[in-house]
Amino acid sequence: MVEENISTPQHEKTHTNRLKRNRILSLMAVIFLLLAIGYVIYWLVWGRLEIFTDDAYVNGNIVKLMPQISGTVVSINTDDTHLVKTGQILIKLDDTDAKIAFQHASAALAVTVRQVKQYYENAAAAQSMLIIRQADLVKAQLDFKRRSGLVGDRAISREEMQHYRTSLDAASAQYDIASHKLGSALALVENTHLYQHPLVIQAKTNFKTAYLNLQRTTIVAPVMGYIAKRNVEVGQQVDPSTWMLAIIPLKEVWIDANYKESQLRRIRIGQPATLTADALGGLKFHGTVVGLSPGTGSTFALLPPQNATGNWIKIVQRLPVRIALDPNELKYNPLRLGLSMRVTTYTRDLSGHLLPMVIDAKPIYTTSVYADQYAEADQMIDTIMKTTSPDVFLTVKKNA
Repeated sequence: MVEENISTPQHEKTHTNRLKRNRILSLMAVIFLLLAIGYVIYWLVWGRLEIFTDDAYVNGNIVKLMPQISGTVVSINTDDTHLVKTGQILIKLDDTDAKIAFQHASAALAVTVRQVKQYYENAAAAQSMLIIRQADLVKAQLDFKRRSGLVGDRAISREEMQHYRTSLDAASAQYDIASHKLGSALALVENTHLYQHPLVIQAKTNFKTAYLNLQRTTIVAPVMGYIAKRNVEVGQQVDPSTWMLAIIPLKEVWIDANYKESQLRRIRIGQPATLTADALGGLKFHGTVVGLSPGTGSTFALLPPQNATGNWIKIVQRLPVRIALDPNELKYNPLRLGLSMRVTTYTRDLSGHLLPMVIDAKPIYTTSVYADQYAEADQMIDTIMKTTSPDVFLTVKKNA
């Protein structure tokens, strides 16, 4: 009886612990079941519509700056990591030869204008000479006609009549010569005026070429961005094939998310996406799908794969999907090219297209730093021509 009384409390304690353990296990099973149900609901409602990849990288434009003419570098006004603005002077080339060529072209333009002006004056003189020779011919014709009837009456000798005939033939020949000279003069200036004469246009073209070559000894930034990969040094001889430096406009970056081909079924243009950058401590960005590449990454590789072989192993291909970022977020948190990103695309909305259906009618990227130079050249040409000679238009006719 004593042993039975002693074992009873121990048995009750063991039973109580078993009940607690069973209760905890049941509670944990319920929790896991609820979590599983919640995950299934999340996957059915949201999860299956979210496509994730960590094979994504920041990409953007790389403006490789090259000279437009050959020359020797005399100064460099920037370096790697520096910020430059559009139109800022970056590099200068030796301009001695360009200045000499420009002065020669300026003088040649002025000489050509004077030469063409002389062509117009020669045409006017040839027209006046033709009028004189025409008057002489008319006079010789009248003299010969009046005296031709007097030969039979012996009022005039045959010798004198022969002189009048000779004078008529000479006047006719002089008229023909003057007519040909007028035609030759008109061939140089007919149906044109001084400023649009072919020789003047050629001289203006040579002037513009010399002027632009002089301007191109000063190399400016075509876009705003950050300098990278400076490969040029002072004293280096460069030509139009020399890559001097690169400009990276960080405001024009995007994400290339490389999705597996099995993930592409629901991706459409216009779908939203969230992105996180490891370099910024997991900072979240927002973007939009703007296009899908027309080919996989391996297709554009230097050595494309050849699958028509005897030993073939299937490799899941990836297709780059371009995602545009919110410019306001980039303004305060700029990204660098090549950084890795984690991308989640939300594919609930399937109303977009798989490929772009609209053709861009306007240029996407432009620069105006070179257009102003040409306009200034036209102003200088007008000044030179107006100073040399006023504009004229010849209205003479060959058969005046």
